Amino acid sequence: MDTAPLQTPLQFLKGVGPRKAADLRKAGLHTVEDLLFRFPRRYEDRSRLQPIASVKPGQMAAVAGEVLSAGLAATRRPGFKLFSALVQDASGQVQVVWPNQAFLRDVIRPHQQIVIFGRAEIWGTRGLQITDPEFEILPAATDADAADAMPATLHTGRIVPVYERTGSVTTNMQRRFVHQALELLPAALFDPVPADLTVREGWPSRRTALAQTHFPDAGTSESDLNRFRTPAQRRVIFEDFFVFQAGLALRRQQNAAVRKGLVCRVDDRVRAAARAVLPFKLTDGQKGALAEIVADMQREWPMQRLLQGDVGAGKTIVALLAALVAMENGFQAAFMAPTEILAEQHYRTIARWLSGTRFKVALLTGRVSKAARRPLMAEIERGDVHLVVGTHALVQEAVQFQALALAVIDEQHRFGVIQRATLAAKGLHPDVLVMTATPIPRTLALTECGDMEVSVIRGLPPGRRPVHTRVTPDSRRDEVYALVRAAVAEGRQAYVIYPLVEESEKVDLKAATAMAEHLATAVFPDLTVALLHGRMKGDEKAAVMQAFAAGSIHVLVSTTVVEVGVDVPNATLMIVEHAERFGLSQLHQLRGRVGRGAHASTCVLVYQAPWSEEARERLKAMAETNDGFVIAERDLQLRGPGDFFGTRQSGLPQLRAGDLTRDADLLELAYNEARRRVDDHALPAPVRDYVQQVWQRQFGLIAVG
Repeated sequence: MDTAPLQTPLQFLKGVGPRKAADLRKAGLHTVEDLLFRFPRRYEDRSRLQPIASVKPGQMAAVAGEVLSAGLAATRRPGFKLFSALVQDASGQVQVVWPNQAFLRDVIRPHQQIVIFGRAEIWGTRGLQITDPEFEILPAATDADAADAMPATLHTGRIVPVYERTGSVTTNMQRRFVHQALELLPAALFDPVPADLTVREGWPSRRTALAQTHFPDAGTSESDLNRFRTPAQRRVIFEDFFVFQAGLALRRQQNAAVRKGLVCRVDDRVRAAARAVLPFKLTDGQKGALAEIVADMQREWPMQRLLQGDVGAGKTIVALLAALVAMENGFQAAFMAPTEILAEQHYRTIARWLSGTRFKVALLTGRVSKAARRPLMAEIERGDVHLVVGTHALVQEAVQFQALALAVIDEQHRFGVIQRATLAAKGLHPDVLVMTATPIPRTLALTECGDMEVSVIRGLPPGRRPVHTRVTPDSRRDEVYALVRAAVAEGRQAYVIYPLVEESEKVDLKAATAMAEHLATAVFPDLTVALLHGRMKGDEKAAVMQAFAAGSIHVLVSTTVVEVGVDVPNATLMIVEHAERFGLSQLHQLRGRVGRGAHASTCVLVYQAPWSEEARERLKAMAETNDGFVIAERDLQLRGPGDFFGTRQSGLPQLRAGDLTRDADLLELAYNEARRRVDDHALPAPVRDYVQQVWQRQFGLIAVG
C-alpha cells in the first residue's frame, strides 16, 4: 500500500510558503490528500469563449485576446489606483479593469495572449468594461517548455472549480495547488474502495475521480457538478463515507472480542422480577426496544445501542428494566444524566419503582457532601449499591464499581466523547445503552452512532395527548397572559422560558430575573411566581423544582435549565419568549415539558419582529407537527449537520467530502458495504491498514456513543 504521494505535506508544493501553509492548516489541510478531498464550493463553465463584440452589460463573459496596452492609473481617492488593460480579438476591443491591484503591472503586459472571465458593466464615460475578472496568461506559441508544462488553462477557458478562500490562500492559488497535487499522483494509485463496487456503480478509478472532481472534462454537466452528482464526485464522496464506516465497523468488531464475565441470563425468575416493578403496561414500541436491548445483554460481546424515543415516549422505564436484568444477574448498573435536576428526578423515579425490591439505589452528584460521599464510594466499590444514578461525577477517577455491567447514558448529546468513553471503561467493557429524546436523523445516527445498533420507540404511552402549539407575536402578549390565568383557574401550572438569566446590553432579550419580578409584581400579583436558572445553587434549584412539582408554584419562570427531563404532569402551559432565537431541537425539548399528564396542553412560541426567514421556518415546523423525528429531519435541513447538536464534542465526525444531508444515499450504501465486508472478514489488509491510519488522523476522539 503506497500512500506516500497523498501524504506529501502541502508546504512542499511550489508557492506554498510558511504563511500559506499555516492558513491551510487552520482549515484542516495538512497533506495532498486533505487538499484533494476538499471539494470546490461551486463550478463555473468558462469554456465557451465569446467574441468581444458580443459581450453585453450585466453578463458573465469569457473572452480571449491580445493585450494591446496595460498600465496603472491614479484615481481621485488617495492611495486608490486602477490597473487596466485593453484586450482585442478579431471582433473588437474591451477595457478590463482591476481596482487597487498595482502588482498586476508586473504580470500583465502588452502583446500577451490572455483569457478573461468576469462581469461586463457600463462604467460612466468609460463605457463597457469587464471589472475585476479572473484571468490567465496563455503561454506564447514559441514557448515550448511553458506550453508543455501547462497544456490547458486553469482559471478560464474550461469548467473551473471555485474554492472557498482560506486566509491568504485565494481560490486561484488553491486551483494551482490542486493542479500540482494531482501531478504528484501515480497512475496506479492505492484505492480503498472495493473494485467490485467501482465496477457495479460505474465509477472511475480513484485518480481519475480526484482529477475530474477538480478539473472536469469538457462537456460535463455544470448542473450535475454543482449538485455534486457526477460519477467522479460520487465516487470520492463514497470513499469518504466508506473509510469512516469501515473504521466504525472495525471498532465494533474489536469490541465484540473483549467482553468477559458480564453476560446476563434471562429466565422466569428475572421475568417475574421485571413484571413486579412495572408501574404500567408497556407499549408495543417499548416492548420491541426492550427485547432488542435484553437480547444484546445476553450476548458475549458488549452492547453498544442507541435508544431513540420522542419526548415522553417512555425510555426511562425501558432502561430501568434493562438495569433490573443486570442486577438480577448479580451485576451493577449506572445511570448518567446531564444535569443535577434530571439526575435527581431519575433517582426519585427509579427509587420509587425499586422500593419493593432488594436492590439499593444511590444518587451521586456534585451536591453530595464530602462526608456522605466517602462511605457511598466504598459501598459502590464493594457492590453494596446496585444502581447508581448521577451526573458527570460518575466518570471521576475516584468512583470505582465492583461489577458494572450496564451503563445507561441519558440525553447523550449533552456529554463529551471522552466522558462517555470513561464511564464505559469503568467496567469490564459493560453494555452501553445511550438514550436520547432528541431524535437523531438517520444520516447522523449512521455517523455519530455508526458503531451502535439503534432502537426506536415510536408513539406515546396511553393517555398522553399531543401538545397544541401556537406562534404568537410579542404584540399580542395580553392574550398569552390570559392563557396563563385560564390554566391556573383550572388548577394547572405554567412555564415561562427566557433565553438569558440577566439583562444584556449587547442583546435585546427579556431576561429571566427581570421578567420574573415583573410577572410577579405587575402581571400576576395574585399568583405565586418563582424563578429557576442554572446559576442558582443546587439546593436552591432543587427546592424550587420540588415546590413546583408539589403545585405550590403557579408560574415557573426559567431559562432552558428545564429543557431536559423535568416531569411535572400538572403543568399544561409552556410559554417560550423570544422563540425566534431558539433552535428547533431546543424548542421541541421545551415543548416536551408539558403534555405529560392527562390534561390538554398548549405551547405558545412568542416571537419579536423582525425575525429571519429561517426563524419563521423553525416556528412553522413546530406548529405543524409534534413528531420529534420529523422535527429532527427539518432541523438538519435548516442548520446542517455541523450545528445539529450545538457542539463539536458530540462526536460528529469531520468528514472531508461527504455531506450528510446531500449524500444520504451514499452514506447508507457505505454503511451497509462496510459492515458487511468487515463482518465477513472480507476487508483486505491494505484497506484495513489505511482505514486505521485515517481514523487515527481524523477521527481519533470518536468514542462510545
